[in-house]
Amino acid sequence: MKPAELFPVLADDLSQVDRVIRARLSSEVALVNTIADYIIGAGGKRMRPVLLLLVARALNYQGTGHHVLAAVVEFIHTATLLHDDVVDESDLRRGRRTANAAFGNAASVLVGDFLYSRAFQMMVEVDDMRVMRVLADATNRIAEGEVLQLINCNDPDVDEDRYLQVIQFKTAKLFEAAAQLGAILCNAPQSVELAAAEYGRRLGTAFQLIDDVLDYEGKTGDIGKNVGDDLREGKPTLPLIHVMSRGTEAERHLVRSAIENGHTHDFDGIMAAIRRTGALDYTRIQARREAEAARDAVSGLSPSAYRDALLYFAAYSIERDR
Repeated sequence: MKPAELFPVLADDLSQVDRVIRARLSSEVALVNTIADYIIGAGGKRMRPVLLLLVARALNYQGTGHHVLAAVVEFIHTATLLHDDVVDESDLRRGRRTANAAFGNAASVLVGDFLYSRAFQMMVEVDDMRVMRVLADATNRIAEGEVLQLINCNDPDVDEDRYLQVIQFKTAKLFEAAAQLGAILCNAPQSVELAAAEYGRRLGTAFQLIDDVLDYEGKTGDIGKNVGDDLREGKPTLPLIHVMSRGTEAERHLVRSAIENGHTHDFDGIMAAIRRTGALDYTRIQARREAEAARDAVSGLSPSAYRDALLYFAAYSIERDR
């Protein structure tokens, strides 16, 4: 489902954001344009831009700066995806070949760098030091999260706290920054800005936890990537961490071997262990807690269609199947 279908109240804003994205992706270098067009053609939920737009509109923002910053956030997110797919050696995203599978690793990394640098060009044009600080800090924290994830790969001894730190850095931080920027654009009081940031952080955490669930119970055609990719990449996500904590000795041995070697040779056996220990239910419960905290953070905003959409967003984050 397209973002405008999920959030019809933002249809006009999202159309403007798309125009900004297409205009600012253009380059004199043909390969950059080719890969950029390929990425846009892959679609995507644009959840981070939606978050920024909703917060800004919920706080009665009337300008056009939110369109530019929404595009900046999407560029940063897309750059991280290009780099992640190279690191993870992924070949499928959003139901089609990844850019690295289609054009090679070198081109993907370099176009990711182009997107990062274009994002910083655009945020400088906004000419707001607080905006630049939030985005610069977020980008740096995301990079730290990517390194933490790399360190955790193939390590079956990663515990829940270590894993949640990766989520906070790698995924939730850009959600947090997007929501905070929506409040900054409106010169909102500090209490409101902090509430928006918490909403984004909690929402981003819930999103990632549900992604963890879908990697084991989703369908490739629905989630747009290969089921079991996390295990194949040796990533100890929360369902596996739960099995390592609550499983039998045989189940822990099975999961340990899979994480250490990054294989899915006994995927059925691992799924049986995940089901027996209630690992997916446990992960969903943690995601639900985060989504409820996100709702609480913005429930005090003035009633509007945009606030209602923020509340719906929190519910959607844990009910989705892709």
